[in-house]
Amino acid sequence: MKSNSTPPRTATPESVPFLDLRRQYESIREDVLAAIARVCDSQSFILGPEVEALEREIATLTGADSAVGCASGTEALWLALVAAGVKPGDSVITTAFSFFASASAVVRAGATPILMDVDPGTLNLDPALVEQRLHAKPAEKISAVLPVHLYGQCADMDAFACIGQEFPLAIVEDAAQAIGAEWRGRPAGSLGEAAAFSFYPTKNLSAYGDAGIVTTTHPEMAEHMRRLRNHGSPRRYYHDEFGWNGRMDAIQAAVLRVKLRHIANWNESRRQHAAAYGRMFADAGLTLEGGNAPVQLLARRPEAKHVFHQYVIRAGRRDGLRKFLADRKIGTEIYYPLPLHLQPVFADLGLKAGDLPVAEQAAQEVLALPMFPELTDSEIRWVVESIAEFYS
Repeated sequence: MKSNSTPPRTATPESVPFLDLRRQYESIREDVLAAIARVCDSQSFILGPEVEALEREIATLTGADSAVGCASGTEALWLALVAAGVKPGDSVITTAFSFFASASAVVRAGATPILMDVDPGTLNLDPALVEQRLHAKPAEKISAVLPVHLYGQCADMDAFACIGQEFPLAIVEDAAQAIGAEWRGRPAGSLGEAAAFSFYPTKNLSAYGDAGIVTTTHPEMAEHMRRLRNHGSPRRYYHDEFGWNGRMDAIQAAVLRVKLRHIANWNESRRQHAAAYGRMFADAGLTLEGGNAPVQLLARRPEAKHVFHQYVIRAGRRDGLRKFLADRKIGTEIYYPLPLHLQPVFADLGLKAGDLPVAEQAAQEVLALPMFPELTDSEIRWVVESIAEFYS
């Protein structure tokens, strides 16, 4: 006989990890081990056929002309900036609300970062402020703008494309968190002069160590980056310029090639999880319209296809909430607790507290919740119920 009773409630999870890479590994273990064995059998460990194959596959995914594999996402940023023409003595505009590498790569290229405030909805670099700065100080030697596709959502690339056309500077994408993201149907990685991706183990497409890649629509830039990543050498033991040891190892490329076959499905799972969070927050009354809502969701641009590298909320009494969730063994993180312009290492830029108020306020409120493809609905529900209990 068919029962009309309410189905039993799913048991409360004992814990919800912020990220669980083991679940992903279990689903692809045999393919990964076979790929690593293939590299070991080949005895070709640095660059070589695996890296070249990955470069072709990433170029196809992003719609770029070329891709250049390298040792890390930080290395990718440096390669992209230098190949785009950034030189010692230049300045590069970028966001104050990002990981340190966005600005440190500018310094490594010999340039000075100009750190600017962000859009209050998306927390991406505000193009209106960038345009104002370029008009206000036309004599500054600004050679590039580096927008960051924060948390997996593309910055306003329409506006930055217009800026790149109006002023003689390069638009370089920091796409470290945005593999598979799109703007108006065009993939991240094909929206500027060059784009830097990170394959750090926590990223949507992640290596089993450090790795990165640069994409570009300009073949001559790709060839320049291939020299730069190999000590400025076009052929062995001959050096045309000073480069660096920024080569990708073949095992990382082989692992990434296995994972690349799954990235579209994994990113779709992330979008579904984000939608579930949004529905459950609304059902719990946590995101009601108005200034009194305890949880605010970041804005999502209709032009952008978000890949949710992180699922970030803005939370009242953020630090208390984080402790409450930690006591329930629910993992969270703060991206980022201190904007770049307030980092001690950038004190010589002359910025102080209060100069970039949107970024500073965001740093007090943002909280990243568990987000990875294998996350379950019951885990998301427990996170939201726990947040609701904190604010009750």
